[in-house]
Amino acid sequence: MTVPLSILDLAQIGAGESSRDSLLASTQMAQAAERQGYSRIWYAEHHNMPAIASSATTVLIAHIAANTETIRLGSGGVMLPNHSPLTIAEQFGTLAELHPGRIDLGLGRAPGSDQQTMRALRRDPSSADSFPQDVLELQGYLTGPSRIPGVEATPGKGTDVPLYILGSSLFGAKLAAMLGLPYAFASHFAPNALDDAIAIYRREFRPSAQLAEPYVMAAVNVIAADTEDEAQRLFTATKRHRVALFVGRGRTFTPEETDMVLESPAGQQVLQMLKYTAVGTPRQVRDYLDAFTEQTGANELIVASSAVERPAWLRSLELVAEVSNLTALAR
Repeated sequence: MTVPLSILDLAQIGAGESSRDSLLASTQMAQAAERQGYSRIWYAEHHNMPAIASSATTVLIAHIAANTETIRLGSGGVMLPNHSPLTIAEQFGTLAELHPGRIDLGLGRAPGSDQQTMRALRRDPSSADSFPQDVLELQGYLTGPSRIPGVEATPGKGTDVPLYILGSSLFGAKLAAMLGLPYAFASHFAPNALDDAIAIYRREFRPSAQLAEPYVMAAVNVIAADTEDEAQRLFTATKRHRVALFVGRGRTFTPEETDMVLESPAGQQVLQMLKYTAVGTPRQVRDYLDAFTEQTGANELIVASSAVERPAWLRSLELVAEVSNLTALAR
């Protein structure tokens, strides 16, 4: 690998697991990733999803930071319309004061939930419309001067926590370019606009105090195993799990029923989400990631281990680090 590798962790709750099991596994994975040479780990804000335990993103980052030493940690992302900019500035300012030089703040404008959950969050459906202004307000609290006279973030002011714009459409690309911020594209589940979004971001980028040149981060799924057959078995399990999650809505399918659903239009939509997935032996996965880097021109890749089984999830990230020689690149 010629670019840094980072990790997106959704703190997935596996079959038969509790939220505690998932969070402890995320801690174990972060400690291993630190040893293996990964650059950073990001955690995503999702709500009302029984299979994801990263809803209290800031709290999870704080716990992981307290149990690691050097790896960068952040949000991938905080869904800013769910919160006031001042609250997020204070939370991430606190993290930055406790763990200087290790905290990132990735920002998205999606709800990270459904319409019913949006109401439970007390979110105004129109709040996403003010996302650009909210990003600027948040930036002011962290870097100064504040855009709200007489209001400062404590902690927060002067911490200069770096901001990243997350997106899966052209809107985020244009905003990141206009503000001169790094841009992370969610190609691990929304692949269609990847090339156009990156092209627009690079073409329209304006230098800023945070960033002199465009910086692109692209997400990609990985399933690495010791043999190709094992990797393909794990990939089949992942596809079946996605069908149960997005199509079944709580219904239990047999493997045969799941495979039939995968042939349907709804199943094809699930497969489309996995368009950018590296599957195979460590060498095959590395070759895929190299080609993906060349295709996108990404400055950094964010890998999401898509294996459903917990040991395979950890092993996949370990194998990717080994074959990519991350510890040598980190020196």
